[in-house]
Amino acid sequence: MPPRSRGGMNWRLMVRSLRHRNYRLFFGGQGISLIGTWMTRIATGWLVYRLTGSAFLLGLVSFAGQIPILVLGPFAGVWVDRLNRHRVLVITQALSMLQSFALAGLALAHIITVNEIIVLNLFQGAINAFDMPARQAFVIEMVENREDLGNAIALNSSLVNAARLIGPSVAGLLIAAVGEGYCFLIDGISYMAVIASLLAMVVTPHVSERLQQSVLSELREGWAYVRGFRPIWSILLLLALVSLVGMPYTTLMPIFAGKVLHGGAHTLGFLMAATGVGALTGAVRLAARKSVLGLGRTIAFTAGAFGTGLIGFSASHQLWLSLLLLVLTGFGFMQQMASSNTILQTITEDSKRGRVMSFYAMAFQGVAPFGSLIAGAVAARIGAPNTLMIGGAICICGAGWFAMQLPEIRRLVRPIYQQIGIIPEVAQGIHTASVLQEPPEE
Repeated sequence: MPPRSRGGMNWRLMVRSLRHRNYRLFFGGQGISLIGTWMTRIATGWLVYRLTGSAFLLGLVSFAGQIPILVLGPFAGVWVDRLNRHRVLVITQALSMLQSFALAGLALAHIITVNEIIVLNLFQGAINAFDMPARQAFVIEMVENREDLGNAIALNSSLVNAARLIGPSVAGLLIAAVGEGYCFLIDGISYMAVIASLLAMVVTPHVSERLQQSVLSELREGWAYVRGFRPIWSILLLLALVSLVGMPYTTLMPIFAGKVLHGGAHTLGFLMAATGVGALTGAVRLAARKSVLGLGRTIAFTAGAFGTGLIGFSASHQLWLSLLLLVLTGFGFMQQMASSNTILQTITEDSKRGRVMSFYAMAFQGVAPFGSLIAGAVAARIGAPNTLMIGGAICICGAGWFAMQLPEIRRLVRPIYQQIGIIPEVAQGIHTASVLQEPPEE
């Protein structure tokens, strides 16, 4: 009998979503591409820090890469609900490949400046505004059995963080040996793997069954749906808060590697890899879950753990202790983010999935640029350690607020879980199905 814990863990179920051919192709292509993506993230941060030594410019570059998600995200969600999501992903991955090659060409020619980095990051952010909701909404088309949806999301998170473990370590060594340009070049080449996997899929075209209105009307409809259903709204609010005040720690990481811990590019790679170890552990743990039940409590607990890890890391001056604390930090944020994604994908109506996931992308990455910009400015005045300490404390407060919302969230989500079979229906039948046509009004 497979080992289980009281939390519903079943290790034999960890890879069940890979039995779906399209998801298996996507998983393999993404596994290669994401290593290159993490290499570019590390190389970009280190290149900006090497060229300028400025905490503010580190924040500004990160801001440039993420602000398009906030501006374009709501409109992108409407179009993702209208368009063929598979085709959208092929286009966004091809454009991302061109962006990486442009970075590589400028860096290898030794003519790159912060201005070019900012412009190219803006371009990549605009691509991501469409890529992220399309990618999230496409999961349910690759995994036909909804019971495997949570496992597919968790496996994808595991993949992201396995790459997060490998990519930064390789990038740190490569930067020290030959420079940042080769990291960008490898990233560009790696996109070919995911494009090939997408083209190899056999996909039933996504066709919207609803009457299309104007973009603004559909945007208002999506906003009303998100705002009017407390489980979705509460999850997105907490994710946005943590992204705003907690996630800028990645932007400030070169400062900790260089000034606080007195290391170099290899130190930065180790720090990011430690975060990846924690995040990968959290994602694997989620993949082994048999059910989505209990994920609300997981969100509250791990958001608090993330904040605790940030506070401890901000006070550390020893590399070994910083690495251990970043394992906790990575574990906490990954569990919160992936659990939030799983619940949202499970309870969202199919016709509004693209729009809901665009708001998820906004909460996850759209508000982060403001956090990066603020963190860069604040760190320039009071130091990076104090900046992270404040952010960690706010994350803990947010976790406490979400924990207080859990009873009402459970009450509203329970009928949805009954309808789709996660909780056996007990004397609710047709009444439950009719209630679920629209989200409960508050």
